[in-house]
Amino acid sequence: MAKLRYYDASGKTQAPTPKAAGHTEFLRTGRIDRRRPWLPEQRRYMSHEEVAEKTGRKLQAAGETTHKRINGFHASIQFPKLIFHRTLADSPHLGYCHVTAARTTLNQSREIAWAFYFANFFSDLGDETHFFERVQPSYSRMYFAVAIEPNAEGGQMAINRNVRGNGLIFRTQDPKVALKNVLMLGARDEALRRIIRSL
Repeated sequence: MAKLRYYDASGKTQAPTPKAAGHTEFLRTGRIDRRRPWLPEQRRYMSHEEVAEKTGRKLQAAGETTHKRINGFHASIQFPKLIFHRTLADSPHLGYCHVTAARTTLNQSREIAWAFYFANFFSDLGDETHFFERVQPSYSRMYFAVAIEPNAEGGQMAINRNVRGNGLIFRTQDPKVALKNVLMLGARDEALRRIIRSL
C-alpha cells in the first residue's frame, strides 16, 4: 500500500468564482487579471507526526465526552476515568481511544475485568500482533469492550481470549447501543438492569 500524504486544509479559503471565464474577460476588456495566480495553490503537506497529534487531540476530546455521558446516567453507575489513545502506524488519521475499565460478572459466572474503547474506523479484532484486522476506514465509529487480564510476562493488561473465544464482549457502530451495553456491564442490581434494558 502506498504511503498516504496529508495536507492541511484548515486555512483554505474559497476564492470567489468569476462571473465569466478568464479568456472571455480578456476578449471583452483586453486586460489580463494579474491578481489571480496561474498556478494551482500550493498545499502544505503535513507529516505523519502532525496528523497523529491532531487525530490524538480529537480522540482525547471524544473520550472525555464519552466518559462524561457514561457517568452522567445514574449515580450508582460510576466508572473510573482511564482515557488514553493510540493512532495506527501506517494511517495516523485512524486511531482508537480507551475510555474506562471495570469488573463485572458475565452470565452468572466468575467476575471478569473488561475495558471499553471506541475507534474512528470499523474492523475485526485480530490477535496480539495485529489487534485490528480488515480495517475499514469509513467515517463510522466502532465501540467495543474486551475482557482483559494481567499478562504473565510484564504484568500489563492483555485480552482474555477465554471469554467468548476472542475476548470481545460487544462491538457496535451505534453509540446508543454502546452506552446501553456499558451501563449493563456497570449495573450492580437487577432493578437497574431492567431500567437500562427498557431504554
